[in-house]
Amino acid sequence: MCTLEKRGSVFILTLTGQDEHRLDPTLIEAVHAALRRVRSDSSSSSAALVTTAHGKFFSNGYNLAWVKSGGPASATNHRLKLMSSKYRSLLADLLSLPLPTIAAVTGHASAAGFIFAICHDYRLMRKDRGFLYMSELDIRLPVPVWFSSVLKSKIGSPAALRDVLLTAAKLTAEAAVARGIIDSAHDSAEETVLAAVKLGEELARRRWDGHVYARIRTVMYADMLNAIRFDETEEDESLASKVASRL
Repeated sequence: MCTLEKRGSVFILTLTGQDEHRLDPTLIEAVHAALRRVRSDSSSSSAALVTTAHGKFFSNGYNLAWVKSGGPASATNHRLKLMSSKYRSLLADLLSLPLPTIAAVTGHASAAGFIFAICHDYRLMRKDRGFLYMSELDIRLPVPVWFSSVLKSKIGSPAALRDVLLTAAKLTAEAAVARGIIDSAHDSAEETVLAAVKLGEELARRRWDGHVYARIRTVMYADMLNAIRFDETEEDESLASKVASRL
């Protein structure tokens, strides 16, 4: 599901296995376990994390097939809530890691996969293949409030946010750079990862206090973190049922 290696001062977390890297409890827990390993490493305060993926996709979002396989509506609702809860916990952990985080987006990042990429401190992307895409408008699913909060916190331009959410734009790396959504575009997957590792090494050399770094990040994104920790489907059964009925 994923691997974690340490290359000098840089941890490299790679999504492996199934090509689309769809997020279900199994993959989410595997990634979460890798983040716990990073956090427990005594050198993490003078390191950086790069997250990348093998294959055509960085992540194609939630594993809706897994949700639908629950059977009756009540079971589907339960699976949807379970997946959301685990995913929100993963992102909260990512946002509180005591080191800089970099997403090397080497393929398509859609819906929850887009959210995963954008929750990193820095985003680098290959320009020869792949796009960023919030697909909810096209597949007739409401966007969770916390998804919107993440995007608002990470995308400074109202016009860019409109393109992402209200036109379901499929953004190439160059288009995403122009909108300030990613930091740089690179010629291939290999070059994207190399550039991300190089950036990670540069950041690690600053030897910032990891706990101070994490504290500043959580203060910066306090509103976003509060939204991530609250799932509206827990309060609104009709919303959960509406989403489940459209899967």
